[in-house]
Amino acid sequence: MSSLSKKIGLIAGNGKFPLLVLDAARAQGLEVVVVAIKEEAFPQVEDKGAASVHWVSLGELSKLIETFQREGVRRAIMAGQVKHKQIFSAIRPDWRLAKILLSLTTRNTDSLLDAVAKVLAEEGITLESSTSLLEPLLVKTGVLTRRAPTEQERKNIDYGRAVARRLAHYDIGQTVVIAESACVAVEAMEGTDAAIERAGHIMGSLRGDASTLSRALIVVKIAKPDQDMRFDVPVIGLRTIEVMQAAGATCLALDAGKCLLLDGEKVLDAANVAGIAVVADAA
Repeated sequence: MSSLSKKIGLIAGNGKFPLLVLDAARAQGLEVVVVAIKEEAFPQVEDKGAASVHWVSLGELSKLIETFQREGVRRAIMAGQVKHKQIFSAIRPDWRLAKILLSLTTRNTDSLLDAVAKVLAEEGITLESSTSLLEPLLVKTGVLTRRAPTEQERKNIDYGRAVARRLAHYDIGQTVVIAESACVAVEAMEGTDAAIERAGHIMGSLRGDASTLSRALIVVKIAKPDQDMRFDVPVIGLRTIEVMQAAGATCLALDAGKCLLLDGEKVLDAANVAGIAVVADAA
């Protein structure tokens, strides 16, 4: 393997995802050059043995490109969320990013990241699948917890998948929260955990005791149609299970092979303790 092919860039957003990618890349003998997003990345990225770590602001696309070119990076991975709402925050886009933002007809995640990927490619930097180094963490098909979904939970999952599939075409969000075949919350810019919390607040605000209708929530998180595995991959971590338990959610449905368990088996262990069923079906 040439020294060039052993070098890989990592664009690090928030969460544990970039840290896992960095560990996996180093375990495979790769030299990792990290460009960490100041507004998003965890400071722990400095402690993972990367060849170098460079901090850039969210609006500094030119600096990101120049850093990779100076370091001899020709292929890169984008890992970790950059919150969609940051597009509307107080960032100061450089001329490259400003040009992209002005060119977009829709400012959703897919459109923005696809445009960034094309600019990187024009500069000789190829974005690769963000899960290419983490295949073991992709969920497998079947019931993943000790408890399988009940018949009622399965009905809610089927309904939730139908709703989520339609919404995914518009790149609004990848998660819906269902109760008794009614959509309680849809993920938008706030993210998965915030959508689940909102659903919990809605159900908690209802007056009186439930009679014929259960108030238990079902969370369905899917991949988009033709999910681009280079970026914006669905992820679930321990925090999601904690939020589900607090919100009164009893079941989590995922797309097999398209969603990452960031904390591995710890996620399923936590779900088992909480009595939450986790199931993954073919996308």
